[in-house]
Amino acid sequence: MILGVRDCCSAVYQNSSSTSRFGGKPLRLNIHYTAKFSPGCCRANLITDSESFQVGKLIGTYGFMNITSFSGSPSGLDNEFAPGDMGRLRVQDVGEGNVKIRLYGGRVIQGPLRGTPVIFKVYPGQQVGGAESDMMAANELNAHTFLQSSSRTLCQNIQVLLGGFETKMGEQWLAFRDYGKYSAADYAKLKSEKLSQDQNFWNPFEKEQLIKRRRFYVVKLLHDAISGLAYMHDHDRLHQSLGPASVVVNTTAEKEAAYLIPRLRDLAFSVDIRYSSLGEKPSTLSEGLWRRASAAGADSLMEKRAFGIADDIYEAGLLFAYLAFIPFCEAGIMDSLSLQRLLESTFRLDLQAARDYCLADDRFLEAVKFLDLGGGAGWELLQAMLNPDFRKRPIAEAVVNHRFMTGAVL
Repeated sequence: MILGVRDCCSAVYQNSSSTSRFGGKPLRLNIHYTAKFSPGCCRANLITDSESFQVGKLIGTYGFMNITSFSGSPSGLDNEFAPGDMGRLRVQDVGEGNVKIRLYGGRVIQGPLRGTPVIFKVYPGQQVGGAESDMMAANELNAHTFLQSSSRTLCQNIQVLLGGFETKMGEQWLAFRDYGKYSAADYAKLKSEKLSQDQNFWNPFEKEQLIKRRRFYVVKLLHDAISGLAYMHDHDRLHQSLGPASVVVNTTAEKEAAYLIPRLRDLAFSVDIRYSSLGEKPSTLSEGLWRRASAAGADSLMEKRAFGIADDIYEAGLLFAYLAFIPFCEAGIMDSLSLQRLLESTFRLDLQAARDYCLADDRFLEAVKFLDLGGGAGWELLQAMLNPDFRKRPIAEAVVNHRFMTGAVL
């Protein structure tokens, strides 16, 4: 059961059974949930009656990728790039979790939000996804509820949870306001493919204008996404699953960049970093983070908190690198894991060496020129975010205010 909200809300459960009709098929529910919020605690009550929603078509499915952050290169690692290096991870352990998420469209059909489009994120029940699925769903619910209760105004760069319910089969349905079905990963893939298709048809002026629009779009996407991360950190929450697929965008059209609003999603691995929580026994979802913190010498509560924030910044740095390269390269030239391996394993996070290598390859020319703006401001910021020493990485607010992210270099 996930619809039990901690922190600022108390919950009352009523075991009952009802029948709701979604897409013409009845769905039996065995849980009704009523949330009682303290005065001034939350801006709006969550919708927890399943009959308030209508479920539409399946949008797709995906799994979570668990990737540990940089922990130093193995001894004796050859610093020269070889093609085989791109095929294996020397530093990072990568594994796809067992929990498969389904996404559905839908809308609210009752109450003051009637007609509001939603995206349903469905976690499988314990029989399919195991205990991990329930923990992830509960953690995502708690993280969103806490963030939406922590301020008088919601952060526009974080996805908004409207409610949710549990089915008789134990599936956890979380309903988010539908701000768009595309992610930053979708955007980058679309533009990379379009770049390949149009390569032989551009005149120099058209290409120059396209690159200008692309640079503006990417900078705004990064600036606003990391603004959402800064909000989370300011409100004592880590993201811990930040990547291009975890940033939803309301438009992929670069001509509409002025109206672009990126929003962070996928808070299933979010970690509470309030000092009161840091002193408790870590949960299954966060114990890996704190093991890495101890290995890095972060022993006190203050150091553990700093390590967690720096770990999110490292992930944001990988997102930065991804968006600086993929949309500016033709399809098939580079992907996220290959880029990560190149930076971590081959060049040991030496961004100047990485730049020299990429500069010698015409396929990466536009990416290099993008990061070269402002006298190399992009490389400067990326190096700081990917610093092997977590103590030397900037906080999210400093990243947001960096001259590269403010667009001053464009």
